[in-house]
Amino acid sequence: MRQLRQQSAMEYLVTYGWAILVIAVALAALFALGVFSPGSVLGNECVLPAGFSCTSIELASSGVVTINLEQATLSTINITAYGCNTNTSAAHMYVPSNPPSNQISMLIGSNYTFSAQCWAGNSQYSASPGQEFQGYLLINYTNTYTGFSQTAVGQLAARVSG
Repeated sequence: MRQLRQQSAMEYLVTYGWAILVIAVALAALFALGVFSPGSVLGNECVLPAGFSCTSIELASSGVVTINLEQATLSTINITAYGCNTNTSAAHMYVPSNPPSNQISMLIGSNYTFSAQCWAGNSQYSASPGQEFQGYLLINYTNTYTGFSQTAVGQLAARVSG
């Protein structure tokens, strides 16, 4: 009777030992493929305050970001400047070249695609394809209903396209 219990215990240990070994090999293979690396799942993301959203983002190796911005605030706005930087500095903002007022008028629910050079502090950002960029998108605008000027600051996370 004792022999039978010992054999049963050994079969139990061997069976679960093989199962644990198979799971360990599968996890090692997934780790080697980079599945658990956070950089492998980074997509292009833009998080803006309420009333704004990015429908598409593309970052070139030259550091030029192209963003399709959608506006859903409570009134029409006029964008007076925009920029991209690794910090929230407004030093390198672009004024739209849109005569006669050099503003971009956006109706409620409209979208506009613009490009801007991203900056890393005081130098132009550039990187190799596949590298990650994390920074801020700054949008200066005037609410046409109130006449107040405001700045929307959003976060960008993008992988440089090739």
